[in-house]
Amino acid sequence: MRAVVYDAFKQRPSVREVPDPVAGPGEVVVKVEATGLCRSDWHGWQGHDADIQTFPHVPGHEFAGVIAQVGPGVSGWSAGDRVTAPFILACGVCAECRAGDHQVCPAQTQPGFSHWGSYAEYVVVRNAAVNLIALPDDLSFGAAAALGCRFATAFRAVVHQGRVRPGEWVAVHGCGGVGLSAVMIAAAAGARVVAVDVHPDALALAAAAGASETLPPGRVDRLVDLTGGVHLSMDAFGSAESCRNSIASLRRRGRHVQIGLLPGDTELPMGRVIAWELELLGSHGMPAHAYPEMLALIESGSLAPELLITRTVSLDEAPEALVRGGRPGVTLISP
Repeated sequence: MRAVVYDAFKQRPSVREVPDPVAGPGEVVVKVEATGLCRSDWHGWQGHDADIQTFPHVPGHEFAGVIAQVGPGVSGWSAGDRVTAPFILACGVCAECRAGDHQVCPAQTQPGFSHWGSYAEYVVVRNAAVNLIALPDDLSFGAAAALGCRFATAFRAVVHQGRVRPGEWVAVHGCGGVGLSAVMIAAAAGARVVAVDVHPDALALAAAAGASETLPPGRVDRLVDLTGGVHLSMDAFGSAESCRNSIASLRRRGRHVQIGLLPGDTELPMGRVIAWELELLGSHGMPAHAYPEMLALIESGSLAPELLITRTVSLDEAPEALVRGGRPGVTLISP
C-alpha cells in the first residue's frame, strides 16, 4: 500500500510503498476513504509523544472507511461495512473498560502513535469488538473522519465533562479543529459561546459555527466584562498562556476543561481555584459506546461536522501539509 512515512522525528516524511497490513486476532483492516490531518500528528512528528517508539512510522489517527479484512475471532462485522473508530483503541477487559471508561484504558493503543496510522490506504483497528463504530449511510466519509479525534473529543469535553447547560456562557480558547467543534457543540446545546483565537480566519469560522462573540487571546478582561465570568471554559489549544487565560475567564464555581495537550509543566493559579471553588477537568477522547448520542444529533441536523472541513489534500500532498502544521478548519487527506 501507499502511505506517508517518516524515519525519524522532524525528518521530512514522504509517500512510499509499504507492506499491506494483515488483520490479526480480534482485528480488522479498514480501507481508508478519508483521514484527518490533526495537530496531534504534527506533535508526534516533532517527537512530543512517547508512544512513538519505532521507525519507520506512519502517522494518522482519525479516519473513516470500509472494512477490507476481518481477522480471526471478530464477529458481527463484514468486509464492506462502513466504519470509523475512536483514536483511543481500548482493550475492553481492564477495570476501566469494564466500567465503560474506555477513553482512559491503561492498555490503550493509538493508531498513528503506538502503531502505524491512517495516512495510508489501509489501517488496522485493534480490539474491533470494542472499538468499531458503524456509520450511518448518509454520513460522508469526510465528516466521519473528523469525528474520531477532534469532534468526538470536543463532544465529550463539552457535554459529558463540561456539563454544558442552555443559557450558560462558554469560552473556547483556541479555534482549531477541536475548538471549532466545541463552539458548534456548545452553541447547539443552547449556550452563549465566546471564541478566542489569534487568527481572524479562525474567528470567522467560529462565528459561522455558532459563536456569539469572538475575541483575541489577550483580552481576558474584555471576556469577563462581557460575560461576568463564564460558567464553562475550555483550553482547546494547549499552552501555558491559553490554560491560564481559560481559568482566569471563569466566574466563581466555574468549570475549566483542558483539551489541548500542555507541553512541560504549567503553573496554575491554584489560589483562585481554591477560593472560588473552581473545577479543573481533563478530557481525553470519547469511547465508541458513547458515539450513538453524538451521531443522533448529527443525523437530526443539530450538529454538522462537515461544515468545519476547509481543505482536502491528496496523499501525495500530505507530507507537506503535515510539516507546515495546521490551518483554520479541518484538513482532510483523501488516499
